[in-house]
Amino acid sequence: MTDKPRAAPPARARHAGKRRCWWARGADADYVRYHDEEWGRPVHDDRLLFEMLTLEGAQAGLSWSTILRKRAGYRRAFADFEPRKVARFDARRRTALRRDAGIVRNRLKIESTVSNARAFLALQREFGSFDRYLWSYVAGKPIVNRPRSGAAPSRTPLSDQVSRDLVKRGFRFVGTTIVYAFLQAVGVVNDHARDCFRCPPRRAAGGRAPRHRQK
Repeated sequence: MTDKPRAAPPARARHAGKRRCWWARGADADYVRYHDEEWGRPVHDDRLLFEMLTLEGAQAGLSWSTILRKRAGYRRAFADFEPRKVARFDARRRTALRRDAGIVRNRLKIESTVSNARAFLALQREFGSFDRYLWSYVAGKPIVNRPRSGAAPSRTPLSDQVSRDLVKRGFRFVGTTIVYAFLQAVGVVNDHARDCFRCPPRRAAGGRAPRHRQK
């Protein structure tokens, strides 16, 4: 009788003993998995970009661990973050979401997710994809900062620029601090601390962004 192949160990077990960014040390399993497998990795899928933009906006005034615990609820409530479907949510559906314990039941955040989906679709029509729009700010190359532990900024001139343009295009809950967290999350900016095992080797930062058409 042949031995059955062993299942791959969970990510946390594979990376046991590795040094991480300060905010992931001693955190719960979901937080560690997010740090190890998602945060700072380049995202080019428009659906996932819309998801992360929504979740970062939902976090305003709350902890990221709270949002991670509600992530499955958000995917269920907002049609797996398909912008075209979310953009069609009518008043009755938006009102029902305010009773959904699986998400943050804040009226402004719920309304902004729907209006942001509409702005997202308009931006896709203009640029071909949200991915193309977003990554043009860094000429397609992630900015790798390699900060000291705990020394990453909460905003930069880049996040200021992206935030201003998104606001002009009708997006809400996209202040510069939220936008910077979004840029970190989707890998446009890699801010893994230099002593973190997920920190990439130093390389050239992204180039200057081309000029964007203004609204």
